[in-house]
Amino acid sequence: MDTVANPFARLLRERAAHPPVGTWLMSASPIVAEAVGLAGFDWGVVDMEHSPLDLTTLVQLLQALGNTPMVPVVRVPWNDTVFVKRVLDAGARTLLFPFIQDADEARRAVAATRYPPEGVRGMAGMSRGSRFGTTPDYLRTANAGLCTVLQLETPLAVARLEAIAAVPGVDALFIGPADLSAAMGHAGELTHPAVMALMADAARRANALGLPIGSVGGTPETVARYREIGYDYVAVASDLGLLMRAAQAAAQALRAQGAPAPAAPAAPTAPARPDSGY
Repeated sequence: MDTVANPFARLLRERAAHPPVGTWLMSASPIVAEAVGLAGFDWGVVDMEHSPLDLTTLVQLLQALGNTPMVPVVRVPWNDTVFVKRVLDAGARTLLFPFIQDADEARRAVAATRYPPEGVRGMAGMSRGSRFGTTPDYLRTANAGLCTVLQLETPLAVARLEAIAAVPGVDALFIGPADLSAAMGHAGELTHPAVMALMADAARRANALGLPIGSVGGTPETVARYREIGYDYVAVASDLGLLMRAAQAAAQALRAQGAPAPAAPAAPTAPARPDSGY
């Protein structure tokens, strides 16, 4: 096992020949993560921002994904130095930071992932991150094996894209269309023309810098549109979104065939929105 080369960074380097395709993991279930990891995706976001994951369950998910080809990207809940340290000690090697707004926040995120003198990560001699002390010279080589991805989610952050990208140690950018659309006054309209125009502008500028940029869409059709406007790596839906979509389709198909329908609930739920499956 190569303890220095980062597998997600390798996917990004090979993006021209093989655009990386991923999904979101929100169920907080190791067995679901392992199953989805065998479905054919290149990478998956283990989401700690909008799921009930704690550090113990994070370790279990990383262990489960270790049995699959899927490369895990851990989205931390916030740009918090202490939490980042604990996630890295748990074995995460690629981190996605939500809601980065400017270069100062970008520098703080990068510093949290690096051991001194490049950063402020606290040192530990025995952790899952160091393979329990068996990785040779881990404290000196760990920095080179990490990948830092910053998520831009507001028009202000996108306006500062070049300054954020210029921070040493930023390996890739990611546009969050849900929060971006809300910040633009189009909550729930992830493919609104104004949102798509700003996303296209972000992709063009990141491409000009040679910095990988990614995004996520609820359907393959939406993701195809992101690819068309220049996104290098993309994700579709989530484990829960894919599950709900398939479950709803199966239930509706059975009812359409005249199968006995269960008693109607008191307050029927609306089907999942096509663009909200992550």
